[in-house]
Amino acid sequence: MRKVAIIAAALAAGLVVSACSEKTQDNAEQAADSAGNDLENAADDLGNAAENGADKAGDAAADVGNSLEQAADNAGAAVDKAADKAAAAAGTAAEKASAAADKVGERAENARAGLEAGAQNESVDKAKQD
Repeated sequence: MRKVAIIAAALAAGLVVSACSEKTQDNAEQAADSAGNDLENAADDLGNAAENGADKAGDAAADVGNSLEQAADNAGAAVDKAADKAAAAAGTAAEKASAAADKVGERAENARAGLEAGAQNESVDKAKQD
């Protein structure tokens, strides 16, 4: 009888272990599925974040490009304006230099005519005509 009781106890223990093992296996499968789903969701979130970051970086690069283009346009306009001012100033200086040269030439002519008039004993006007 003792043998039968031991065998029955062993069979009962086997059934309990077998039932526990099946339940544990089901729980492990559910945990693995859940972990897989969590990992897939995390990967999707990471991909979306990377895509959003790339979009923002692209937008920032475009903004920098636009700013540089505007700065170049502004610099070009400033150079054009400065060149126009320099050309106008050079023109004014040339006009003043020409007027001064005309006055110097006129004075030199008067001095020459005066010297000639004195040397030839005639009027300055007559010396200018010679």
